[in-house]
Amino acid sequence: MTATLTVDMELTHDTTNMVIPAGQGLAFRIRAGDRFRLVDPEGGQVGDLFAFAASDPTEYLSAAHTRTSVSRLFPRVGEPFLTNRRRPILTLTADTSPGAHDMLIAACDPARYEAFGVTGHASCADNLRIALSRLAITTPVVPQPVNVFMNIPVGADGDLSWLPAPSRPGDAVTLEADMDCVIVVSACPMDLNPINGDRPTSLAIEFVAPRT
Repeated sequence: MTATLTVDMELTHDTTNMVIPAGQGLAFRIRAGDRFRLVDPEGGQVGDLFAFAASDPTEYLSAAHTRTSVSRLFPRVGEPFLTNRRRPILTLTADTSPGAHDMLIAACDPARYEAFGVTGHASCADNLRIALSRLAITTPVVPQPVNVFMNIPVGADGDLSWLPAPSRPGDAVTLEADMDCVIVVSACPMDLNPINGDRPTSLAIEFVAPRT
């Protein structure tokens, strides 16, 4: 059985798989109760995940409000991600990866790459805006993303380390929508530090049939 979901240009697709090319982004709509997997086909790739309330894009998944609610740097399986209005928007229902994920690091943007001396580089912030524009949606802010598979351990002294994503080929997280929402995933294009290993690669979205 496949899940029927509304994606991209308001077209309804009966599909269970969409590929996000390396360095690019994808937006899709999902209804409350539906589930999707974010899959790392080759391993070692970070995915910047954003979620917006379908009825009002000024309500969005907030890392800060989520950390406050779960009293952790990242939810455990079975715990929700909250919006900036303190409402559950997604719940983490499964995780086959080693469990390294991040909600501290901002999305890469043109200014980040310019600091490295590079102009015109693809970024997760631009991928967010481009993907949303395909659904005729704009956002005045780039929220703090959920950086799936990103490995940024916090040392005892508070220092952050930038390590390669430890996800293995085929590792995935499964998320359930707690409200109708718009999801954006960026296959992070960062290639100037080690978070994506040797090179950025693609990610995939697999839709999961709703619970019966």
